[in-house]
Amino acid sequence: MNKEKIIVALDVATAAEARSIVAELRGEVGAFKIGLQLFTAAGASFVREAVEADAKIFLDVKFHDIPNTVAEASKEAARLGVWMFNIHALGGVEMMRRSSEAVREVCERENLLQPKIIGVTVLTSANRETLKEIGIERDTPEQVLNLARLAAKCGLDGVVASPLEIETIRQAIDEKDFLIVTPGIRKDAATRQRGNAAREIEGQKTKEERQNKLETIDDQKRVMTAKQAAAAGADYLVIGRPILQAEDRASAVREIIRDIEAV
Repeated sequence: MNKEKIIVALDVATAAEARSIVAELRGEVGAFKIGLQLFTAAGASFVREAVEADAKIFLDVKFHDIPNTVAEASKEAARLGVWMFNIHALGGVEMMRRSSEAVREVCERENLLQPKIIGVTVLTSANRETLKEIGIERDTPEQVLNLARLAAKCGLDGVVASPLEIETIRQAIDEKDFLIVTPGIRKDAATRQRGNAAREIEGQKTKEERQNKLETIDDQKRVMTAKQAAAAGADYLVIGRPILQAEDRASAVREIIRDIEAV
């Protein structure tokens, strides 16, 4: 079912808010994402609580450290019972491979359900200028593809990538079960707003001023609508603001599902 494609981002400050959203939407969507804000505020105990309440949880804390530390943290994520979690592909081959192996081993040894491990490629808030600032000379799509290939090589289950790179990854990685999890989902009006703003300021200000203008509209730079991302081949859509900020969240979800079904 198309509702299984939708992961609602619990980007809220308290466990109480998160519980309310889960209660409201658990029958409408496939899973819920617990990111850094909620994880820092409510801790691993809330993750465990959500899992024990039969919520399907994507733990989005983007592990990135030395290989041993990430491997050990990955084992703890598996013990929490999450459905999926992510690690930064920029951590390198050894970090990704050791994490994948550690999770497989602990799940076999302790009879745990094995979570999916997803490699984060390039954040949707980043663009070419962001990469240049940190010394990466590749263009954004090229960098995403390089990291996606490394993730596949290391045995990860898939990657997190913006909607703009989905087709490129699909063409380059010939593994039918390789997952693409896509944030940066916006309503059609929001994507049009960004496009209109870009056209409005093009040629009038410096590159830095143009970028600052776009960032006042939305901190995510590489975005698409849910329908566009599904058509491009995304397996899962991580959606926050278009659902959380809606007056009727359940209706917003159903509208997104109708859009996906029209693909």
